[in-house]
Amino acid sequence: MKLAESEGVALNQLINVAVAEKLSALRTEDYFHRRAARANLPKAVRILKRAGAGNPPMKGDELRAKRGRR
Repeated sequence: MKLAESEGVALNQLINVAVAEKLSALRTEDYFHRRAARANLPKAVRILKRAGAGNPPMKGDELRAKRGRR
């Protein structure tokens, strides 16, 4: 009850929001599990290996010089 008061909402509203957030998290988790089950890992690795091949870094893509360890 104190949490609802500190948020400036009714207890029922706080409960509704909490349940909606939990359902959203569960649905998101399920979505990623289903996507992962369809994954073609060898194909993904081939795509990642060729990413940027033949394209020099663009201005602003340079790596910053590393500072020595202390």
